[in-house]
Amino acid sequence: MTDNHLRTRYADEGRNLEYPPLPEALVVPVYDNHTHLEIADGENPMDYREHLDRASSVGVRGVVQVGTDVATSTWSAEIASREPRVLAAVALHPNDTPELAASGDLDDALAAIDELAGRPRVRAVGETGLDFFRTGEDGRAAQFRAFEAHIEIAKQHDLALQIHDRDAHADVIATLKRVGAPERTVFHCFSGDAELARICTENGWYMSFAGTVSFKNAATLREALDTAPRNLLLVETDAPYLTPEPYRGRPNAPYLIPHTLRAMAAHLGTDVSMLAAQVSSNTEAVYGSWESEPVEAR
Repeated sequence: MTDNHLRTRYADEGRNLEYPPLPEALVVPVYDNHTHLEIADGENPMDYREHLDRASSVGVRGVVQVGTDVATSTWSAEIASREPRVLAAVALHPNDTPELAASGDLDDALAAIDELAGRPRVRAVGETGLDFFRTGEDGRAAQFRAFEAHIEIAKQHDLALQIHDRDAHADVIATLKRVGAPERTVFHCFSGDAELARICTENGWYMSFAGTVSFKNAATLREALDTAPRNLLLVETDAPYLTPEPYRGRPNAPYLIPHTLRAMAAHLGTDVSMLAAQVSSNTEAVYGSWESEPVEAR
């Protein structure tokens, strides 16, 4: 495994591929709850070190680097093992599980994720969940099977769970209640409404907001933000996707977190630094300290 990018995000026709400028630095630092630094994007793709250096310069003190298959999960765990600004999450993306099941490789892939979950500085299982937008009914059984297996892995290793939930709110909730959610459960890139936010609140599940909360057409998402208690809020990029306003459509990166956090604070009518302090505390409550496990000597 090398430090090179494992995947490339291919440009949509007409998309601006220039990375946005650095935002004004946050006074109180935060963490990026969910990012994919293994994906090359933009006119001049940055490796993970440059991403992290830019993030550090604007008050983003660390990231959770998220895997979506065995290769990217292994990469995430290895980078986290030697980079103090990175913790790792490992999982199989729900959209990949039907093909793995069809080829007979799902059990082996889940076993690999289980092994990775036990490595140092791996603090979450994710992203896992259900996606009924990209996967039809014929692939849903595999998604349910893998989701439940990931939940069990998270509980066995006492790790947080990062959920991918797209067009599947009711089934995600039903699954979590049926099998029992891990103690620390996060809805990554929260996409629900105020009712889903109320359900998450009742169950103590964290809600992580991405750049989408800043989009002009995201009134329903902002209503959910109004409903969510401050002690269950997280912030993320999902980079290189979902770049916040005013740079929507351009490459995303952890250093752009300040735009999303400021949009959240403006909507909530609260001080940016107060919100940053709360979100930072919440993030450490989910994943622990970035400094609690030493990195390997380089």
